[in-house]
Amino acid sequence: MPRITAGAIQINYETYGQGEPLLLIMGFGLPGAAWLPVLPFLAGFQCIYYDNRGTGNSDKPETPYTIAEMADDASNLLAALGIRRASVYGVSMGGMIAQELALRHPEQVHKLVLGCTMAGGKSAIHASEEVYQKLTEAFLGIAGNPQGAVETILPLLFPSEFIAQHPELKPMILAGFQMAPPTPPRSIELTRQAILQFDTWDRLSEIKCPVMIVHGEKDIIIPPQNAFVMKERIEHAEVLMIPEAGHSYGVIDPIGIHHRIVNWLKS
Repeated sequence: MPRITAGAIQINYETYGQGEPLLLIMGFGLPGAAWLPVLPFLAGFQCIYYDNRGTGNSDKPETPYTIAEMADDASNLLAALGIRRASVYGVSMGGMIAQELALRHPEQVHKLVLGCTMAGGKSAIHASEEVYQKLTEAFLGIAGNPQGAVETILPLLFPSEFIAQHPELKPMILAGFQMAPPTPPRSIELTRQAILQFDTWDRLSEIKCPVMIVHGEKDIIIPPQNAFVMKERIEHAEVLMIPEAGHSYGVIDPIGIHHRIVNWLKS
């Protein structure tokens, strides 16, 4: 993946496909390469995916992070690539970054897909503390014990019935963990603190571009009620709730779900 100067940092990015630009923003603790399984289902777009600060091969500043600052990273990346305006698809923490991007730089966002995310602050419906602890534990363990990290994270991402029916999930996620440099513990902590401080609820009504909110009905990391909290503030948003899906909703029916998203983006 090439690196490019975006604002004050160097960002590692890649492109895939041809068509209108679609910026893909990944979530907590994962590099942009985590988008690779999804890319074939996003036909008709020039997908731009990248490593958020602190992950992959992008710079890892030691100063505190904020979601707003990470949204500025995304804005600076688009500008550095000469892309005036793009549709944006963010998942989990990437959906938080996408919200801030649309709020801080509305002229750069054509359409917005917010996947398995929340508005933060007092409006947010949170998972249990145990879920957050296990999620952090999994990411901290990737470097030293990737097998254990997979065992910890699987039941956080998928319903138990789905895991039982799909034994291929474990080796697939393990292979994914081994494709890119693990996120350092310091970056995990800085990113976790940024999420805790994130809050867009009071400003969400300022988002005027078309919005699709996508969520898994059985998400235990970011409970599905958060989709409707955001919908209350973005009245023109469309909600796509995926039955029987957890946080990684796209794996349940990758062709069908992404067909819906792509058709909406092209409409």
